Amino acid sequence: MKQHSLRQQRGMTMLMVLILMAVMLLGGLSLARMTEASYLITGNVAGKDASVHAAEVGWNTAYNQVKTLVDENTDTGGWYWASMQPANATTGIPSGIDFNATPVVAGGVDRYTVTYAVERMCNIAAMTVASRECLVKQVDVLEDRSFDAPDYQAKNSRQFRITVRVTDTRGTQTWTQSLVTKGG
Repeated sequence: MKQHSLRQQRGMTMLMVLILMAVMLLGGLSLARMTEASYLITGNVAGKDASVHAAEVGWNTAYNQVKTLVDENTDTGGWYWASMQPANATTGIPSGIDFNATPVVAGGVDRYTVTYAVERMCNIAAMTVASRECLVKQVDVLEDRSFDAPDYQAKNSRQFRITVRVTDTRGTQTWTQSLVTKGG
């Protein structure tokens, strides 16, 4: 009788060891999967940061174009619009602009393609009174101008919206926008 119960216990021990090994295997696999997911997330965040840095090249290029713009009342070359374009209500991205036809920043940035578009923040293309027809920079009147403060004149300042699209090699797009003011 004693031998029979010992054999039964040895079989039960083997079963418990197999169950514990299976649980430990599943735990190890789930830990490996979590580690892999964290690497993927880290890579995606790093890619997003790099695309935002690439967008700065687009902003700088577009801003330099705005500074040298001679005729603000005329659309030019597929990168500038003299009035605000219709925008997507959810994203704010101009829907009236085909970003596949806008200029590409020369050479792009590493593995990114950077395109940009500029809109003057006016309701009409042929502006006559900027303060009534456009979004203008509002400046408080300073009583004492003895310090080095910029001397903007609100009535002559115009604002422009720069929209930059950055596309990476996988086709992922990052959109950024910035408002810039050009004094008159």
